[in-house]
Amino acid sequence: MQQVLKPSRRLEGTVRLPGDKSISHRYAMLASIAEGRSILSNYSSGADCHSTLACLRSLGVPVEVNGRDVTVEGRGLRGYRAPAGNLDAGNSGSTIRMLSGLLAGSPFTSTLAGDESLSRRPMQRIMTPLAQMGAKLSARDGKFPPLTIEGLSPLKAIDYTSPVASAQVKSCVLLAGLLAEGRTTVREPAATRDHTEVALRELGVEIERGKGWVSVTPPAKIEARDLAIPGDLSSAAFFMVAAAIRPGSHLILREVGLNPTRASLIEFLAGAGVEIKILEMKMRHGEPAGDLMVRGGALKGGVIEGALAAALIDEIPVLCVLGAVSETGLTVRDAAELRVKETDRIETVAANLRALGVQVETAPDGMQIPGKQTFKGGEVRSHGDHRIAMAFAVAALAARDEVVIHEAEAASVSFPEFWDTLASVAE
Repeated sequence: MQQVLKPSRRLEGTVRLPGDKSISHRYAMLASIAEGRSILSNYSSGADCHSTLACLRSLGVPVEVNGRDVTVEGRGLRGYRAPAGNLDAGNSGSTIRMLSGLLAGSPFTSTLAGDESLSRRPMQRIMTPLAQMGAKLSARDGKFPPLTIEGLSPLKAIDYTSPVASAQVKSCVLLAGLLAEGRTTVREPAATRDHTEVALRELGVEIERGKGWVSVTPPAKIEARDLAIPGDLSSAAFFMVAAAIRPGSHLILREVGLNPTRASLIEFLAGAGVEIKILEMKMRHGEPAGDLMVRGGALKGGVIEGALAAALIDEIPVLCVLGAVSETGLTVRDAAELRVKETDRIETVAANLRALGVQVETAPDGMQIPGKQTFKGGEVRSHGDHRIAMAFAVAALAARDEVVIHEAEAASVSFPEFWDTLASVAE
């Protein structure tokens, strides 16, 4: 499927976003090991989050989807049943990495597989700690899916220092820690998203946190709860940048998740000259949410490096679009993680920028994009990566001529309504 986009003068209107992808995955997994029925409202419509639901069904967990509401009948901490075949994680790295933590503590052997893209993504970063906890794991070439896990019940608690700042790795180990004997601790080199810790605490699990570490003590059980999921901030990023690069734009984004560990996006955009106002704030199960107002204007550009690179890793593709049209451009460093996403996002972003006439220099861990550039028309490819498809839809709005986006269906991985929503606010 391809999308042909014409330049837009400005963006105007109100956007409601699908449920936060990161939170949706976690709530579904935790509801599956709770005791009783949980209703998850505003569950993500993205294919990745529905891959998690499909895997849970294969593990014997009753799951019912009714629009954006999902009902999960929890089977308790050790209630999964051995699956009849491979568990299909689709394109979802979140599914395979985090669910592995729960499968490591289940007393049977399971295999997690996925599509061609997921099958190229390395798994050693979760295999190492889970093996230390007592599970036996094997993978293609020692690191790629399919990933086979021979679980141990109960697992051994560990104190693990992760060599990478990854919320998925941290979450995997914490979820495994729910099925271990004793307290499990994870230490990380930089702060990452804390949705797992927030959710566990809301569900009554004993969580301790300090600078650079978090620990979990396994509960006797987890009680089911109804949980409301805020709008996805990573999906909001595309509309925020789209409004920012078209002067005169005015967008309202309703009930967006504003977790402090993800506030770096708003802080970076504000520092780059984007006018952003939080109109209203509320708390939902420990997660703050609010309405955002975004206006277009003069943009300064910036530098993404160190801990900021880890915090903005998912938003970097669309921020590269902003950087190209900004005053000073964008420099990205310390972001080698981009090379092991759905695509090698450093090379894919650079190739698409060049296809639209934008200069860019790449490095092993990032890129340099000069400012004051203009997108011409042309053709770009998502290579099956949802964030690449949506990022270059944003670029197309500011191009001189129409832009053709190939493999545009990739957007459905996280935001099936993206194309219709974008069309509804682009003028």
